[in-house]
Amino acid sequence: MLWLTRRFGVTGSDSERDLAREKSDIEEIVRTTLLVQANAAAQQQRPLARGTHAKGVCARAQFEVLDVTAGRDPELAARLAKGMFATAGVYPAVVRWGNADSKKNSDFKPDVRSMSFSVDLTRGLAIAGGNDGRQDFSLQNTPPLPINDSPAFAAIMKVLAASNPLSGLLSLPFKDKLRVLRVLTLAKLAASQKIRPYQHLRYWSNVPFRHGPVEVVQYSAIPSPDNPARPLQKSNPKGLQDELIRHINEDGRMSSFDFSVQLLDAGKMTYWGKHHDANFWIENASVKWKEAEAPFHTIARLTLLSQSHLRPDAGELTYFDVTRHSTADSTPLGSINRARCFGETASREARLRVSGSPKSVAAADVYTSAPALEPVTPVRNIE
Repeated sequence: MLWLTRRFGVTGSDSERDLAREKSDIEEIVRTTLLVQANAAAQQQRPLARGTHAKGVCARAQFEVLDVTAGRDPELAARLAKGMFATAGVYPAVVRWGNADSKKNSDFKPDVRSMSFSVDLTRGLAIAGGNDGRQDFSLQNTPPLPINDSPAFAAIMKVLAASNPLSGLLSLPFKDKLRVLRVLTLAKLAASQKIRPYQHLRYWSNVPFRHGPVEVVQYSAIPSPDNPARPLQKSNPKGLQDELIRHINEDGRMSSFDFSVQLLDAGKMTYWGKHHDANFWIENASVKWKEAEAPFHTIARLTLLSQSHLRPDAGELTYFDVTRHSTADSTPLGSINRARCFGETASREARLRVSGSPKSVAAADVYTSAPALEPVTPVRNIE
């Protein structure tokens, strides 16, 4: 079946991946991200918001790293106990839930939901080697990621930024047309899930990260089955946001999520019944890692803090960057991760130029301005 999905952009080996094209793809992603961001603001007659996931709500939390050796096989425990997860500890965190669209729509419009959070490693049992003492995570409520790699990313952004999306699609080379059709199909499936409160959803990273010097993982945040929530008010366009705020302000027990990692094990993982090398799983973000072949292991817990909802102005000034704000043991990998930071940085800088420095908002003082962007070197032949 790989022979068919290759036509839609899935790559089987390094020889099929055009790393020379990545630079031009990234330039196109930056240009079109800024255009989509500006168009959404103009159409809704509002200030610039994020280029994607424009509508969201923030709160504070605590991130508890668990003792990963407890009750586990020593070999598995050794694989899990890497970086900030090597030692149990509790850290402050800031969390943002959002809707994926670049426009601020009703919460009941079908969409993918996201949960991003930042862990402050400068307090508690902090570790050396962190980027500004901070570790960021970004997840969404459905696997896999619809966008496979930077060529697919650039192609779909061209369509979204076009004044006429159909004309934008028709203007693409044939293979890019197929890439866009695959993205749109997977995105429609992802957005068709039943709408439930943010605190009841499960979230996945859908892209890979280092886990120490050798291991590669994906992340998932799994909600506790007893997370409190009331029925959503579908007549309220801010129904998801308002239910989360109500929960944080009124409920006696706060929601929590088991934070888990899925270890890449190329010898056990299959795509259409066949095994592939590690780079296949790293470079193809739209290929799902099956849990039956690569189970998730809980290594931490994220718990919301009561009465901790951030004011809207503070929430607008927060940001998450899994490239700049990652420890040496948890850097992002793969084509999407190499490309995403450029568009996200450009979008953030445009937004903050309008809103002002994040340091001007006390509630967001955990965030710092991003340093100058440097290209991310592709990782090849991970074993």
